[in-house]
Amino acid sequence: MGEACTYTHPDGAPPSRADKALAEFFGAKTSRTKMESSFAEGKVRIGGKPIAKRFMLHAGDLVEIELPDSPETEVKPVEIPVEILYEDNDVVAVNKPAGMTVHPGSGTGEDTLCHAMMHHCGGNLSLAGGPLRPGIVHRLDKETSGVMLMAKTDDAYYRLVEMFSKHELYKEYAALICGVPTVRSGIITKNIARHPLFKTKMCASDDIESGRDARTEWFVEKAFGSRAALVRCNILTGRTHQIRVHMSSMGFPIIGDYTYAFQKNKLKDIMAPERVMLHSRRLKLEHPTLRGKTLDLSAQPPKDFKMLAEELERVYG
Repeated sequence: MGEACTYTHPDGAPPSRADKALAEFFGAKTSRTKMESSFAEGKVRIGGKPIAKRFMLHAGDLVEIELPDSPETEVKPVEIPVEILYEDNDVVAVNKPAGMTVHPGSGTGEDTLCHAMMHHCGGNLSLAGGPLRPGIVHRLDKETSGVMLMAKTDDAYYRLVEMFSKHELYKEYAALICGVPTVRSGIITKNIARHPLFKTKMCASDDIESGRDARTEWFVEKAFGSRAALVRCNILTGRTHQIRVHMSSMGFPIIGDYTYAFQKNKLKDIMAPERVMLHSRRLKLEHPTLRGKTLDLSAQPPKDFKMLAEELERVYG
């Protein structure tokens, strides 16, 4: 938890953009980077609701601000239990729990996956991506569970980064969605761009000039009546929040994804989860350093995912 404070736009002061007013208020007491992070993470609020940098403040407006802590300069090993799926001298695969942040950042503590893996590997993770991202070649959202692959050596790191950037691997996810598509499978090809107001969100666009190319194959594995479904998603690109944004753009948000349009009242007969029901189920690729060896890594969904699927089956059939 970072530093929390309030600012009231003075009586008689002319309207002002929130970022400019706060920059003047804090002066040299805080950095521009910290303020940018607070806006991007929705931690600048009026009446509990996040505001954008360009929001116009008027006299009497009370703004609540939470500034991030100063970042760590290195990741220390912390003993946190993790499930190892595969390991050799160059790479290690882990089943990331839902609710665990992958690497340190604004507002995080010493409880990230990187902290846990630095302990498990005795500090032997590649630092080629920077001291705060040891071993990281790809990432999962905090609420997403499942297979993650990390690099222990620099040779493995650079090859894996190349493979992920060129999409030279197979990535499969399982998701529980609200609603049931009228067809059993399809492919979504909408570009994904940063949201114009909230920088922590993404949005889908049909405009080929907007955002970045994104392609998601999806297959309905099981329908729960007409109210929900279990889908398999294969991502052919790797954009931020890709599956979440694409499924929501079709009108089938992932259950528990309140950022991208899931609403509890759409499934009134069940206890809606507090996290996004998305799981990285399988990752298949050529070993980055051992020629001729294939890594086929998989992890079963966690208990809360399975229990929700069972409840959907029981309630909706």
